[in-house]
Amino acid sequence: MNRVIYRREGSLVQRIPAGLVITGAGVLLVVVGLLVWGGAFGWLGRLPGDIRIERPGIRLYFPLVSMLLISVVLSLLISLLRRLWP
Repeated sequence: MNRVIYRREGSLVQRIPAGLVITGAGVLLVVVGLLVWGGAFGWLGRLPGDIRIERPGIRLYFPLVSMLLISVVLSLLISLLRRLWP
């Protein structure tokens, strides 16, 4: 079964194979993972408003502002993609 994703360009409909979309998403995920592992996002999780409590026997970490920032960025990115991709 050959599944495809359709993208409209003007009056033509262009076929994009689903495997290509999944492969592209996987490559993007690997690149972001390597950047995080390499320390490119070392500031993430240490923003003002992130909650960190460390005491003997207990460690509580809640990155509130970091999660909000990631949510806003992803929401804007998805909104932009939906506007560009009819």
